[in-house]
Amino acid sequence: MDFTIIIFILLIPMAIFLLLGIFNQKIKPAVSGYLGVLGLLASTLLSFYTAYQYFFVNGKSNEVYQTFVEKTLWMEFTETLHFDMGILIDPISVMMLIVVSLISLMVHIYSRGYMKGDEGYTKFFAFLSLFTFSMYGLVLASNLFQLYVFWELVGVSSYLLIGYYYTKASAVAAAKKAFIVTRFADLGFLIGILTIGYYAGTYDFGVLNDPGGTAIMNWAATSFMGLSALTWALILIFIGGAGKSAMFPLHIWLPDAMEGPTPVSALIHAATMVVAGVYLVARLFPMFYFVEQGFALNIVAYVGAFSALFAAIIAIVQTDIKRVLAYSTMSQLGYMMLALGVSGYYANEGLGFMASMFHLFTHAMFKALLFLGAGSILHAVHSNFLRDMGGLRKHMPITHITFLIAALAIAGVPPLAGFWSKDEILAAAYEHNKLIYIVGVLVAGLTAFYIFRIYFGIFWGKEKKYEHTPQEAPLSMTFPMLFLAFMSISAGFIPFGKFITADKIEFLAPIHYPLAAIAVGAGSMGIVIAWLFYKKESDLADKFAKTFGAFYKWTVAKFYFDEIYLFVAKKIMFNKVAAPIAKFDKKYVDGTMAAIGNKTVLTSEKIKGMQSGRVQDYAFAFVAGIIMIALLSIYLWPT
Repeated sequence: MDFTIIIFILLIPMAIFLLLGIFNQKIKPAVSGYLGVLGLLASTLLSFYTAYQYFFVNGKSNEVYQTFVEKTLWMEFTETLHFDMGILIDPISVMMLIVVSLISLMVHIYSRGYMKGDEGYTKFFAFLSLFTFSMYGLVLASNLFQLYVFWELVGVSSYLLIGYYYTKASAVAAAKKAFIVTRFADLGFLIGILTIGYYAGTYDFGVLNDPGGTAIMNWAATSFMGLSALTWALILIFIGGAGKSAMFPLHIWLPDAMEGPTPVSALIHAATMVVAGVYLVARLFPMFYFVEQGFALNIVAYVGAFSALFAAIIAIVQTDIKRVLAYSTMSQLGYMMLALGVSGYYANEGLGFMASMFHLFTHAMFKALLFLGAGSILHAVHSNFLRDMGGLRKHMPITHITFLIAALAIAGVPPLAGFWSKDEILAAAYEHNKLIYIVGVLVAGLTAFYIFRIYFGIFWGKEKKYEHTPQEAPLSMTFPMLFLAFMSISAGFIPFGKFITADKIEFLAPIHYPLAAIAVGAGSMGIVIAWLFYKKESDLADKFAKTFGAFYKWTVAKFYFDEIYLFVAKKIMFNKVAAPIAKFDKKYVDGTMAAIGNKTVLTSEKIKGMQSGRVQDYAFAFVAGIIMIALLSIYLWPT
């Protein structure tokens, strides 16, 4: 197969973006919606065709893991170090193509109904296409520098989507917050890239990830503060990934990003932008594993485990259903990171890598479904808050059933998709790190509790007095939900280990029955507690919350991390650092420049009479000058 057709997967959404962006005022909204959907449908079909050819046609000749790269020299730094633009096709990039294509297509279809009547309808679809193009470029990048280019483009397009409602101050603030926080993280990413380029002499993934290559074999050549230079580079690169994937402590932008339209939340926070950090670590996994005996990989594991637990605890007490799903996303991303952190490179120990990629795939389906279900609910009741919801199962049966399927999937109830991937993650953690395994089981129970807390609060309980009788969403919104519900049920049966493993050796992971029983038991316990607390209105949850006292208040306040960041940014960085510098700049730097300008003006006022424009004045000056020169010549410089 000629894999050059893959370039059209990128070019189609880019062409749609340019078309809708340039002719924004001339294209009718309905037409722009159809153009966006048809463009993504074409890219999706090409993605599935690529996956079929790669895994099944090429796989028949045992070349399934061959990497196909087309490269063009873009920028040359030295004779050996250069930046190429290329397309890399391997198991995880093909898997990500499918994930990005499916979720983006469903969001495009859903948005036709959700955004109907919006003034910026055409602009919205232009931004969606730009974001999808950026994600395609990121997952197909053949080297670190190219990935960074599209990484930043993803950041820009997500900024545009989060701040789509630019007349709302909260949306503008959320967009700026996401942009600024990820910029700090991306600074670390850029320094890490430059460090790797300097010491490894290449940005190419094929060379960097070769266990027998110079980058991995010579990792100990240079050290700094007890760690090799390449280890520091990998830690800095992980900081970039942690910012994009909202890992602790760079997580504060994710909940606020819910200010964007709900389809944006599904696209950015379910399967695409936020998993870019997980994909980055997976892309460089051999380096993380081999360099300095996996020191950086241990950091990935512990940061992922703590983030998963931290976010799950906060999600329990949130009352805005979109914020519950945002913290849920952070928690599940932590699951993926910890799975990578406890994984090995060889077949008998590479379960965590496969499990992480598997959970990325399954999570994309059920989390996108949860967000789209939330959008359908908000569309019906015009509120984000649980206090304004109740008894909606009677009015919205399709949304109810699909949301329940997604909730069961994320809770790890067999045989839905989340059960299979979560089982593999916990099995990998149990084999490598018992502490992380215990955290994983605890998070499984908390996940089931918080997701069924909002499920019972939305669809059961006492029916509220709604301004208008809630109605089921139109077909353009329910079809993507039904499709994702089907995927949430069936995705777990895909033999994922056959296609994606850490060391490119095919294996099928068996079910770990004792560990699976423990995880299912933890999830079931969470569901039962949620049923007791929230299925019917009662004060049981309030009484239970009071027993936690100050800890409960801290959790509701999200452990005051926003306040801490605001204190550091405003009280310290602004008042103590930026304000004095600005004062010095205004008083002395600007003052000096202003003084020079003022003196120049004053001097010009004094001497401007010399340029009066009158001929007699010039004639007088000319004659006077001649006389003075003549007198000087006669009396001071006699010959």
